[in-house]
Amino acid sequence: MAPNSFSLSSRVRLANELYMPRIHLGVYLTSGRECSKAVRYALDAGYRAIDSAQMYNNERETGEAILDFLSSSSNTTSLKREDIHFTTKLATNSSYQTARKSISQSVKESGLGYIDLFLLHSPYGGKSKRLESWRAVEDAIDAGEVKTGGVSNFGIKHLQELILSNPRILPAVNQIEVHPFNTRTELTQFCQSLSILVEAYAPLVRALKMKDPTISALSSKYQCTPAQLLVRWSLQHGYVPLPKSVTKERIVANGRVGGFEIGEGDMRRMDGLDEYLVTDWDPVDCP
Repeated sequence: MAPNSFSLSSRVRLANELYMPRIHLGVYLTSGRECSKAVRYALDAGYRAIDSAQMYNNERETGEAILDFLSSSSNTTSLKREDIHFTTKLATNSSYQTARKSISQSVKESGLGYIDLFLLHSPYGGKSKRLESWRAVEDAIDAGEVKTGGVSNFGIKHLQELILSNPRILPAVNQIEVHPFNTRTELTQFCQSLSILVEAYAPLVRALKMKDPTISALSSKYQCTPAQLLVRWSLQHGYVPLPKSVTKERIVANGRVGGFEIGEGDMRRMDGLDEYLVTDWDPVDCP
């Protein structure tokens, strides 16, 4: 069982020996001013990591909000660019040259100088394009445009394929949908056996299960919100959750998960809710 020490300042060590925050704000399906405000709410609340993507069309807003915060009076501890972790993702696996240019464009679009974590957003496109795109990530790391490379929505067979290709750099992260209603135990255990950190997107189950009887009962027991319970479940499994909200109060609350610890029996009870609930896409078995 993980110790009761999680906070927005907690960091986890990756396989490449770099560190990143344990909780990230997700900005999926937010755009324009709404995205900028959500990022600023999060940074003001103590979040130090934001998860964007080319497909979200909000890299620029995210980057601008980060830079605005760093130069503002709200930055009372004199944080610098390197203190804020920025993730984005390749929209489409493609040829090496196309992927390489796309990564450089994300660096330019964000205005942040470099990308802390760059992911292949999905395994779609077939083996050749996956491997070519990964080679582009490796070279972007060598060029200093990217600090850490990873993948998203990769199943076991996709990870095995990449590993068997003898890459110069192994993926440090696999970002997948995972929560008590879709535990993906085989995949998460496979990742952890290879020291590939699991990032949990849709950790709040897109609010579809907030009134589930087990979630409600345990939220009452631990005197927390259902969202806080779900974030804490991810953390205690060793995952990095990406709770998404655009509401200031919920953004603040979702990061306050250090005041309780879910007991082992209740963790098993939550694990038992698994029904392979997919709230969006599910590319982990694609060819």
